[in-house]
Amino acid sequence: MVAAGRVVSGASTLTMQTVRLLQPQARTLGAKAVEAARALVLERRLDKRGILSLYLTLAPFGGNIEGVRAASLAYLGKEPVELSPAEAALLVAIPQAPERLRPDRHAEALRRARDRILERVAEAGVITPAAAAEARRDPVPAARRPMPMHAPHLTARLALAAAPGTATVRTTIDGGLQRRLEGMAARWADGLDPDTSVAAIVADAATGAVLAHLGSPGYFATRRAGQVDMTRAVRSPGSTLKPFLYGLAFDDGFLDPRSVVTDAPLRISGYAPANFAPMHLGELQAAEALRQSLNVPAVSILDRYGPARFVNRLASAGARLQLPGSAERPGLAVVLGGVGTTLEDMVSLYTALAGDGRVRPLAVRADAAGTHSRPLLTAGSAWEVARILESSAHPAHGVARRGGPVAWKTGTSYGFRDAWALGVADGRVVGVWVGRPDGTPRPGHYGARSAAPLLLEVFDTLPRAPRLAAPLPGGRRGAALGPAAAAGAGVLPGARRRASRRADPDRLPARRQRDRSTGRSADRAARLGRAAAPGLAGRRAAGPGAAAPPRHRLAPRRRRLRDGDGDRRRRVVGPGPVQTALKLSCLTSAFRSMNSGAKPTPRAGRANPTPGSATTNDAHQEHATGGTFQ
Repeated sequence: MVAAGRVVSGASTLTMQTVRLLQPQARTLGAKAVEAARALVLERRLDKRGILSLYLTLAPFGGNIEGVRAASLAYLGKEPVELSPAEAALLVAIPQAPERLRPDRHAEALRRARDRILERVAEAGVITPAAAAEARRDPVPAARRPMPMHAPHLTARLALAAAPGTATVRTTIDGGLQRRLEGMAARWADGLDPDTSVAAIVADAATGAVLAHLGSPGYFATRRAGQVDMTRAVRSPGSTLKPFLYGLAFDDGFLDPRSVVTDAPLRISGYAPANFAPMHLGELQAAEALRQSLNVPAVSILDRYGPARFVNRLASAGARLQLPGSAERPGLAVVLGGVGTTLEDMVSLYTALAGDGRVRPLAVRADAAGTHSRPLLTAGSAWEVARILESSAHPAHGVARRGGPVAWKTGTSYGFRDAWALGVADGRVVGVWVGRPDGTPRPGHYGARSAAPLLLEVFDTLPRAPRLAAPLPGGRRGAALGPAAAAGAGVLPGARRRASRRADPDRLPARRQRDRSTGRSADRAARLGRAAAPGLAGRRAAGPGAAAPPRHRLAPRRRRLRDGDGDRRRRVVGPGPVQTALKLSCLTSAFRSMNSGAKPTPRAGRANPTPGSATTNDAHQEHATGGTFQ
């Protein structure tokens, strides 16, 4: 300073520079003395490695960039651990004169400074002269790169919820999976119209930990409303709630995957549901009705189960469902999307299909994952539903997974406003939503076309895991079974409470030992002149290779249900169309007989029933357990 005749900078050690970065002061002689004193204190508290780490975290790198990690991402687009010798020397040179050596303004000056550092490193023996010569040929970046923003919606949410002064929040996000999901969603959004957004979540089915979170394909995409987190937006879920209705019906005992349901025009109290495709398939098994996502059978099942009861069961498992503003209580349209929910809640619900039927709430903080769960389905029903959804396929859209089976379900809301796809496989749950944030209809875009391909592409990036074994009665787990093997099993996993009675039909009264081939009791079959086919006992005697007889059709029956207000009421589900026609025919015949003074003529092959007789009981039993479910 005396020789120069003015105040000059320099001659500071690295520790003194770190102190200046911690507490900036004016560059005076007094400030220099204070920095030296504080540097001695810092030397006593930290070793050289700690001081160097602190310096690299606070060092300026030109403009508003501070810290070596920020500089590495802004200038080179990579993490510091991935730097080459030339790139590392470049970042060492910039802090010596941050504004005069900025790559985006003074690239040539930075090149000369980098080459000098490479020469000194080679002279010190850190790298070979040949490596230094090769590093000098590397280009110098001439512009700043955009800073990465991974899971920005989730980051903003956690930052607002964090306690004041919190420096670090540990999450469950998998960095590699998050980057892959963002890349796939951006590419998928590029093929859609510029006003359409995409949201996706990947979660661990066993703990509910969120592994990847995407609120929109571009945070700053104005036309897509990119700053709106669509994973928390309340939208109509379409048909994605159907698997839980079927699973609850399996648990309730009036339905199983092989029960015969009817897909035919239906009207209930003025409500006439229609299938997505303008056609009806007639009689088919419940598993096939769910696999093809038919609306009419689903509404029929919900009518029997009870809309209020269905919504209450989902709410008790943690689902936050919102009815339309004008609705006072749930209606039959609930299972077709007549309710509002979020992608987060749907992914949480689908964790029940990956294991024991319990719903895991989603968690993004590492200290909150897997803390609790709520029951929704039995393990057997969850397993049955998952196996049904695994065999779902839409060949017309070319939707298939290269890695293995996925239990997946799509949904489309009214007016093609929301396209959904949710799937379970390999211990992971993936949910995808596609639509316009403002709710504008998108005709021609539905779940299987707009969301399912992205869902299965995400699953292709996940590691494979062993397939879930089939639950057995008694709480044990058996070998992994496919849909065909499950159909041949003697006892349905979802009906354990009836297993003992089915296994030993001799324990039942004679009038309830049913012929599994005709759906009629054995004594009535004998009176009709028919040979009674063997039941389970006959099949057991025939040997293990004998084919399982077809199951009886499900009949309407009287049930006491509890509605949403807690009042007990009697619900009567009417007979099928064939039974209705027969009853009307019998009533007409009786009316004509009374007018003519003659006794009604009994149907051919049956004795005239008298009150209290076995025939009357059999007739009631047929009405209670035979026929087609409507």
